[in-house]
Amino acid sequence: MKSRRSGILARMKPLLGLVLFAMSAFAASSVLDFTLNSIEGQPAPLNAYKGKVVLIVNVASKCGFTPQYTALEATYRKYKDQGFVILGFPANNFMSQEPGTDAEIQQFCKRTYDVTFPMFSKISVKGDDKAPLYKFLTDKTTNPATGGDIKWNFTKFLVGRDGTVLARFESPVKPESPEVVSAIEGALKK
Repeated sequence: MKSRRSGILARMKPLLGLVLFAMSAFAASSVLDFTLNSIEGQPAPLNAYKGKVVLIVNVASKCGFTPQYTALEATYRKYKDQGFVILGFPANNFMSQEPGTDAEIQQFCKRTYDVTFPMFSKISVKGDDKAPLYKFLTDKTTNPATGGDIKWNFTKFLVGRDGTVLARFESPVKPESPEVVSAIEGALKK
């Protein structure tokens, strides 16, 4: 009987995780309300970044925008002591440009771009399996000024110290561009 119960619980565990994720999406009022897995596979609550200015980026290793990792890392290093952090979310939604495992992605980012900002486990940023965080970020009701579908890799969301989405920058807008730098510096002064 005990073995059968363990088997049932093991089969229900993934479903329970989905239910909890869905419930957190409905109850969310800010980016800080979400918990995702770090690239090492550990739960990483975003409320750990409360009080920081956050740049959320959906990343990919085999994209024409992948070299933005260099500027993202430089931006992170420039502002991290002022309460700024970048959170990288690998996603394979666009032409299979992030095919690797979390371990492969982590190794690529470290070896190729010396990424030191926090990276998360691979997620989906569009479609039926869109991660609850990205459902929240792209919801036009919740975030009318910044909502809308993710069009490609390296879309950037700037989030204030209280978890409020402040700005969105599409893939071609480089992290070192004047509009991104101005928005980061403005948010850091608040």
